[in-house]
Amino acid sequence: MLNHTGEKIFRRRLSSLRRVRVTIILASCAFLLLASVASYQHSQFLSEASIQHSEGNSKNNYLKVITRISPNTYYESDEGPSGFEYALLDRFAKSLGKELQISTTDSLSDLFHRLERNEVHLASAGLSATKEHRRRFTYTVPYLQSQPYVVYRVGNKRPRSAADLIGKDIIVVGDSAHSAILENMRNIHPGIQWRELNNVDYIDVLGRIENSEVDYTILDSTDLLLHQGFFPRVKKSLKIGGESSFAWALPKASEGSYLHRAANQFIQQIKADGTLARLEEQYYGQAAHINQVAANEFDKNIDQQLPLYLDNIKAAANLYDMDWRLLAAISYQESAWNPLARSRTGVRGMMMLTLPTAKEVGVTNRLDPDQSLRGGAFYLNNLKSRLPKKILEPNRTWFALAAYNVGFGHLEDARVITQKRGGDPNSWYDVKQSLPLLTQKKWYSKTRYGYARGYEPVQYVQHIRHYQNVLEWHDVARNWQRNDDSSNRFDTAPFDKTRDDKSQDLAGVDADVNNISNDDNDATNAAPRL
Repeated sequence: MLNHTGEKIFRRRLSSLRRVRVTIILASCAFLLLASVASYQHSQFLSEASIQHSEGNSKNNYLKVITRISPNTYYESDEGPSGFEYALLDRFAKSLGKELQISTTDSLSDLFHRLERNEVHLASAGLSATKEHRRRFTYTVPYLQSQPYVVYRVGNKRPRSAADLIGKDIIVVGDSAHSAILENMRNIHPGIQWRELNNVDYIDVLGRIENSEVDYTILDSTDLLLHQGFFPRVKKSLKIGGESSFAWALPKASEGSYLHRAANQFIQQIKADGTLARLEEQYYGQAAHINQVAANEFDKNIDQQLPLYLDNIKAAANLYDMDWRLLAAISYQESAWNPLARSRTGVRGMMMLTLPTAKEVGVTNRLDPDQSLRGGAFYLNNLKSRLPKKILEPNRTWFALAAYNVGFGHLEDARVITQKRGGDPNSWYDVKQSLPLLTQKKWYSKTRYGYARGYEPVQYVQHIRHYQNVLEWHDVARNWQRNDDSSNRFDTAPFDKTRDDKSQDLAGVDADVNNISNDDNDATNAAPRL
């Protein structure tokens, strides 16, 4: 867990928040994950006595990491720290018996500078190593692969070949691998020119594309997958370069160190036991189900429809101790925030309640937005209460959403099928693969409740998760704007008060890593793809 007492760190506010409109600002394309560890060579491994000594030294009880703020790296939500990279780092820190301390920056140049000065153990920001970076830093085995694309704004000219980049205004984030990709392309197409922007985030870059301030940028497919809903008018065109591998970066002198080996072993372990795949599904699975048309429509409705019913949604959510963004996401998926919505099967209202369900939850007028929202929230909570206690969050909410859509009985049938197939009936990652089997006779004929369009609840849950994520980032962006001040700085997670004595504390992580495999020949292991 993060240490929230004592020392503090500061992160520079993203400059793009001033430029990008609130509905778009929320994308955080910085899917860059770096891991930078103590600056100790293999020859400096500490003895067992030193290990025991460091365990009693509170200064060495932290894993210090630098990253960037985005939905897929790290951010502070109402429920605490979140993000894909944070989830990995938190697990890694716990595996070392360390407490995680996060420092953030909006500049890759600053990130590499602080890593090189040994101010942190490890940097995690979705980095793909260039030749220059490999000369300066040590990298772990990859944990993810992605394909870089040229990105443009819908409505502007779509580039279909490398030659189409000649004479265009292209920008990339400074010190990123994307500049190296363009440099290689220029060997064949000398006319390609681009600008590197320092002290900016991908949010700012995508905002400039969205607003037609520049023609093109380079973005990894994993980043675009997440941010399609935040920047609905930004689209990928041609592939550029080969696949990129994301890994954690460490100071160069830490190659072969205990921490380097521990990180490699950790990544290999979470690949082997399925943890990495489940984290990918948790943080990225929902985005794969949203197309550009749906993203555009949601973006428009956030401005036009949501303000009309936001107070109603928040009141109903508060009544049932529910995140209002979850209830807003459900009601959008059900009716696009239209209290008069009606389906061909007769369900009506903002939460699209059937007559039996409305009667069950005490709703007398399904077209009344307050009644519909409160009835839907009550019904969802009731479904959650019926689930086995061993189903934990966030799976518990996702199961309840699936039951809201397809019915509790069909959900239970899918859980039974999951168990028969050797999966975990308490994991949404496994059950969502079994739900579509309810359309196949060889499966539904053996169930209690029979046939169901099982693919529908899967799409339903994934859409709601995506909409909730977008709304959460709208809220985070507004909070950042409220915290704007002349110094351009604000408080976040704890770190060192000063930067003068950071390097002296870094030996503790290497000193405390035990039971590390000596087999370091694992750099060729393929990373999973999104």
